[in-house]
Amino acid sequence: MKELNFKGVSLPAIGIGTWHMGDQPQMYAQEKATILYGLQHGATVIDTAEMYGEGNAEKLVGDVLQDFDRSKVFLISKFYPQNATKIKMKQALDRSLKRLKTDYLDLYLLHWRGSVPLAETVAGLVELQKAGKIRHWGVSNFDTDDLKELYALPNGAQVFANEDLYNLANRGIEYELLPWQRQQKLPLIAYSPVDQGDSRGQNLTQNEIIQDIAQAHQVTPMQLLLAWTIQANDVMAIPQTSNLEHMKQNIAAGEIKLSKAEMQQIDTQFPAPDSKQSLRMI
Repeated sequence: MKELNFKGVSLPAIGIGTWHMGDQPQMYAQEKATILYGLQHGATVIDTAEMYGEGNAEKLVGDVLQDFDRSKVFLISKFYPQNATKIKMKQALDRSLKRLKTDYLDLYLLHWRGSVPLAETVAGLVELQKAGKIRHWGVSNFDTDDLKELYALPNGAQVFANEDLYNLANRGIEYELLPWQRQQKLPLIAYSPVDQGDSRGQNLTQNEIIQDIAQAHQVTPMQLLLAWTIQANDVMAIPQTSNLEHMKQNIAAGEIKLSKAEMQQIDTQFPAPDSKQSLRMI
């Protein structure tokens, strides 16, 4: 698995997303086994949130962690914007830690911006960090202006990562946001890195160029899409799957290296943005 340097922390380029997991009892054992396999084979970042199934995904992850060395997992969770005050954030974190059956998070993210002033949220996160309940803190669904506002605050530049929607069908952040983050050496976590498997109507895997390049590498089109997302050394992808075979394919995608010519071919089919676009969220 390709390794990334996230602000001095060595992390795999492909982690494990958990949105929509933990909700169906009949799928629970399969989902648990799939996540555990991912951890055992190098995808040692797990991304979850209190929002996912109103805690069900965190409970699932907590069960998985009983069968794996917690110290080898980089565990991420997120809190609702309405819980972004100092008091509510601490309460939300305690609930998440209880569901996750652990006493700390490696990274705690504000899921998206709400009405609570950023300064209060940052102050609360720093307090949780000092208390040892979180090792790092960050944000999600932030655009350039949001990050500039954050960096202007006391301790704002301590932000560890920004998690945004990023895949071949959603390249808008490449025009302004991603270059700005690179100037600040702020890593990106890409959610929905394969656009939820073509379910959003983009039909990426049906593209002939995608199919041809995938065939040349002897991988699936979905693996190619995932590999494209992590070609840079400051982007981590967190695909979600409840399917063991797909998990194996996701991990293998971490080894795919695309040539400059192949990247240019892909660009002809799915061009980079030539103007500022509003931040997309799902």
